Amino acid sequence: MFGALLMLSLLVLSAWSSSAGARGLPDFTDLVEDNSSAVVNISTTAAPQKGNTFGLPFNEREFEELPEFFQDFFRRGPRGDFGGPGGNRPPRQSMGSGFIVSSDGYILTNNHVVEGAEEIIVRLSDRRELPAKLVGTDPRSDLAVLKLSDGDDLPVVQVGRSEDLEVGEWVFAIGSPFGFDYTVTAGIVSALGRSLPSENYVPFIQTDVAINPGNSGGPLFNLDGEVIGINSQIYTRSGGFMGVSFAIPIDDAMNVFRQIRDNGRVARGWLGVLIQEVNRDLAESFGLKRPRGALVAEVIDGSPAQAAGLQSGDIVLEYEGENIQLSSDLPPKVGRTPIGETATLTILRRGEEMELGVKIGALPEQGGELAAAPSEGGPASSSAPLGLTVEPIPREFADSLGVQDGVLVTEVARGPAFEAGIRQRDVITEINRETVSSVADFRKVVESLPEGKAVSVRVVREGRALYLVMKP
Repeated sequence: MFGALLMLSLLVLSAWSSSAGARGLPDFTDLVEDNSSAVVNISTTAAPQKGNTFGLPFNEREFEELPEFFQDFFRRGPRGDFGGPGGNRPPRQSMGSGFIVSSDGYILTNNHVVEGAEEIIVRLSDRRELPAKLVGTDPRSDLAVLKLSDGDDLPVVQVGRSEDLEVGEWVFAIGSPFGFDYTVTAGIVSALGRSLPSENYVPFIQTDVAINPGNSGGPLFNLDGEVIGINSQIYTRSGGFMGVSFAIPIDDAMNVFRQIRDNGRVARGWLGVLIQEVNRDLAESFGLKRPRGALVAEVIDGSPAQAAGLQSGDIVLEYEGENIQLSSDLPPKVGRTPIGETATLTILRRGEEMELGVKIGALPEQGGELAAAPSEGGPASSSAPLGLTVEPIPREFADSLGVQDGVLVTEVARGPAFEAGIRQRDVITEINRETVSSVADFRKVVESLPEGKAVSVRVVREGRALYLVMKP
C-alpha cells in the first residue's frame, strides 16, 4: 500500500514538473518559422568621412560601442594603414535589421541604421536583394521608414500592442548581429517605461534578450508572434551584450510610421516646461507623503503651459487621469497627445491638489522643450548655518540668464547650502516656496526657515532652473 502511494506521488510530481517546465521554457520553433520571412537585413552605403572605418558590418553608432582593439581592427586597411591603401578611403558601409509592415513594401527600422545613407539595399529571407527608398526619419525616436521599389504581396509581421506587455513576459528577437542574418535570441521583459538620457520621448522596453551591433531596427516578438517592439539600444561597457537591451514600444513606433507615411514628418504634443525628478527630500519639502510626480522647474515663455497658468514649483501628479510616478512618465504622454487637444493635469501647488486644463501645442522642430530634466545637486544633510553670501544680480548678468528677480550667490562655504548643491554664480529665486526678489527678501526668508526641516530652493544655473533641497 505504501509503495503504491509513493509511486503515485512520484508520478504526480513528475507530471507537475513537466508541466511547469513546459510553461517556463517555451518552444520558439514555430514562432520563428512563421515570422522570419518578414524580417529583413538592411545594408547601406554612404560617402566616406574623416576617420572612417574600413568595411564595417554595422553602423557608426554601434561601432563606437565596440572595445578599442575591435575599433582598431576594423579601421585598418589591408596594409595596416587607416582608411585603406594610398589614403583613398572607401565608402562607409553599415548593416542593420528591419521588418516589413505592409505587403506593398513599407519597412520599419532605426534611424541610426540608415542615417546619411546614399544607397539602401534590403535583403529578404529568400535572398532577394532590393533597393529601398528612404520615406522619412524621426531622429527623436530613432525611427526610419523605408519603401521597397519592387514591393508586391510581401510577407508582413503581425503588429501587437506594447501597452499590454507585462514585466516577466517571454519575448524573442530576430535580427543580424555582426552581420549574421536571421539570428534568434530570447529572454524576458525586464522593465517597462524606461527613460534614457538620449531619448526623452520614448518609454523604452527593457529586456535581457541578447542584442548586439547589427540587431538595431529588428523586431521584438511576444509569444503570440506579434511585434511589440523595435530593438534599438544596448547598455554596454565592453561593446557587446551585457544583459540590458532596450526596444522602442510598437505603439509609439506605429504612430511615427503612420505620420511619416501620410505626412512625411512627425508632429508631437508640446507642453513647454522643464521638469525634474521628485526625490525623498523634495517630496518632504513640498508636502508629499512619498516621492512621485514631475516637478516643474521652469515654464518656457510663450508655451502652452504658460498660457494655461502652470507655474514653477507645481508638481504634475496626473496627466489625463494617468498617474505620473516618475518625471520620465510625463514626456511620452504629452508627445502622444494630438496637437490642439486640451489635456487635464492634476497638480500639487502649495500643498493643495488642483486640476488645470492645457491646450497642447506642437513641439518646435528645433530647440523646443517638451519636458527635460536639469541636473540635480547633491543631497542635503547638515544643520549648520547656511554658509551663503549673496548680492543683488548685476543687470547684464540677469539679462543673460533671462531672470527678472533673485539674488546672486557670490560665495558658498561648507554648510547646508553647499551640501544641497548650491554653487557660486547660481541665482536664487525662491526658498521654501517664498519668492526671493532682493537681498532683503533673502534675509527675511532665511530667518524664518524651520530648523532641521527640508526646504526647497529654486536656483537658475547657466540659464536653466532647477530645485534643490536644503536642511537649515
